[in-house]
Amino acid sequence: MPASSPSSKARATKPTLPSRKARPSTPAAPQPGMGAVPHAAGTTFRVWAPHAEAVAVIGSFNDWNADAHPLQPEANGYWAADVPTAKAGHEYKFRLQAQGRSFDKNDPYARQVTNSAGASVVPDLSFDWGDDQFQMPTWNELVVYELHVGTFHAPQPGQVGTFLDVVEKLPYLRDLGINCIELLPATEFPGSRSWGYNPSFPFALESDYGGPQAFKTLVREAHRHGIAVVLDVVYNHFGPGDLDLWQFDGWSENDGGGIYFYNDWRAETPWGHNRPDYGRPEVRQYIRDNALMWLQDYRVDGLRMDAIAFVRNVHGEDDPGADLPDGWSLMRWVNEEIDATMPWKITIAEDLRGNAAITEAVANGGQGFNTQWDAAFVYPVREALAAHDDAHRDLHAVAAAIAQRYNDDAFRRVIYTESHDEVANGKSRVPEEIMPGAADHYYAKKRATLGTALVLTAPGIPMLFQGQEFLSHGFFNDTEALNWALTEAHPGLLHLHRDLISLRRNLGGHTRGLSGQHCQVFHVNNEAKVLAFARWADGEGGLQDTTIVLANFAQQAHEGYTIGLPAPGTWQVRFNSDWRGYDEAFHDFESFGTEASEGELDGFAWHGSIALAPYAVLVLSWEG
Repeated sequence: MPASSPSSKARATKPTLPSRKARPSTPAAPQPGMGAVPHAAGTTFRVWAPHAEAVAVIGSFNDWNADAHPLQPEANGYWAADVPTAKAGHEYKFRLQAQGRSFDKNDPYARQVTNSAGASVVPDLSFDWGDDQFQMPTWNELVVYELHVGTFHAPQPGQVGTFLDVVEKLPYLRDLGINCIELLPATEFPGSRSWGYNPSFPFALESDYGGPQAFKTLVREAHRHGIAVVLDVVYNHFGPGDLDLWQFDGWSENDGGGIYFYNDWRAETPWGHNRPDYGRPEVRQYIRDNALMWLQDYRVDGLRMDAIAFVRNVHGEDDPGADLPDGWSLMRWVNEEIDATMPWKITIAEDLRGNAAITEAVANGGQGFNTQWDAAFVYPVREALAAHDDAHRDLHAVAAAIAQRYNDDAFRRVIYTESHDEVANGKSRVPEEIMPGAADHYYAKKRATLGTALVLTAPGIPMLFQGQEFLSHGFFNDTEALNWALTEAHPGLLHLHRDLISLRRNLGGHTRGLSGQHCQVFHVNNEAKVLAFARWADGEGGLQDTTIVLANFAQQAHEGYTIGLPAPGTWQVRFNSDWRGYDEAFHDFESFGTEASEGELDGFAWHGSIALAPYAVLVLSWEG
């Protein structure tokens, strides 16, 4: 769009002269807030441009005339003006003058843009939230489902999915038992297809996904279905494409990014030299404002912050010489703000370095995240599942993965076998890794569901990736939509996931231990490739809170496998992954339960024997 011409989408009409009785409108005092702030008498525009010599707002409300509405300088490099004729839906940009030239930039705080290479849009902040009384589930009850808006539910082949297309699938997710969805980044990026980790406009919802009103609709409808919404946000870099933040007011050093970025060696990231300057107060405020906006104005229930190892360190490693103390303190500040005002909302870190300080309380010197994605679970478990020979499955590594915890809290970690990263970047879906080109083979199904069963029974916040529940195969990309026909091909596997989620959430009242803090891996047979662990909760439930998980990582079946048990009485099988109702190829081993007999084993005073199918998981709890 030429800077000197009106927008083709919204041309300004010729103004009418006021009547004798009417008085021309006069600008009000600028309202507080950044970017475009609509109010009853117009819109306030405010921008930070400390090296600009002059700033004006141009748009469809003034025929893109830079002389019509100059902004007035405020303290510390801010510029502002109130424009009575600017209303929600009008397009605009800022015209800046600096270093002898004039240039146009989009609003860094734009909540809506026509597209990543288009214009900013004055937002409509009104929305009917209805009677939204949603209560965030406690974190030990969360079951997270990660999804990518553009591919989760595309309306037609070749089309990009939208926020409203996700709304259509909310009943499906609710019936599956999901009570939290985590969206890959959904802010404006170049083009219509992307994973979202290349944000051009951190405050604007992706236009091809439907923009801000559609996103609010998704949040509202998810809440009505009892589902929390977590949004993935990217603060380790911005861009690199269609990035109006770059050299925003004309100033830069070392050919760097200007006021929003480091302009020295600290700018280097795996995605370009575009790391935000975490030490500059205005940039810190920009990122803090962004985080709080999603939680307050859009009512999302949590944030997953991408690759924060690259916020705290230039190279994303534990390398003191490349540390970014300002990045560390920024994340602490954001988490402190959230905890002080909205402590029920969750912040999730992707650090993947096994650093317990990430989820340590700020008061104890930590970064203050509530939980973090756990590499200590996904890597050894996937390796055990994908190994070609049973002999190569290391159950000691699996046992350590199950028992891992941070800050002595079982729910300071998110555990999974599939995520957007683990099923792409040269890797594939778990069934595909097990049997390349034959993801629906018996072995692929058995071991993939074995992994899912561990995710949903081990201590931690469990997470599934879109389509995992109906055996999506291949690898994830942003051009190929989920094949929902697989729900018809594998209805039993959907049933299996629904049953496991029900057990994890204790919907049947027999497996409260799976939401408890405590875990003991009490049986590891690395020769037979069988392990068992107990989960239990605090409280007065005693043995009624204890749940036993028995997993066979080998092709060998056992007519009567013996393990120790915490108490006498009947231990009833609540789940058997080998049930033929889950898949016609499964063996349907009759594993119903066991009576505990006196005799020490595995550190317990009682023991019991139970039939155990190949590559199967049993979940037992005490009957009495």
